[in-house]
Amino acid sequence: MKSTKERSKKILASNSPPPLFVKALKSKQTWDDKEDFLNVVYWLKQILSIFVGLVCGIVPLQGFIGILAFLLVSGGLVYLYCVLYQGIDQEEYGGAWELLKEGMMTAFAMFMVNWIITYTMLQHS
Repeated sequence: MKSTKERSKKILASNSPPPLFVKALKSKQTWDDKEDFLNVVYWLKQILSIFVGLVCGIVPLQGFIGILAFLLVSGGLVYLYCVLYQGIDQEEYGGAWELLKEGMMTAFAMFMVNWIITYTMLQHS
């Protein structure tokens, strides 16, 4: 079994591109493949939806306020990540709206499931 250092050295020595998640963590990256960046946006929204769902269930928020919190946090943080942190040109991806709606329905479903389960477990036990 190889250690993490050995695997990292092997990746660097082979001159292969870094894994996608490593590239996503670094600021101002060049995204040659638009699908790779959209995949990063998709998974970022999924992670945020889990986090926001847990927070809304713990707080406990109810109704439209919870949904609005999800939309503001998810949309706001993803937009800031895309424009400020990665410095991408929105128009290359179809504008801000296209970036914001990437993976939104699955993220919303994930948020709702987490919010409902967390709220129910903590408030109705």
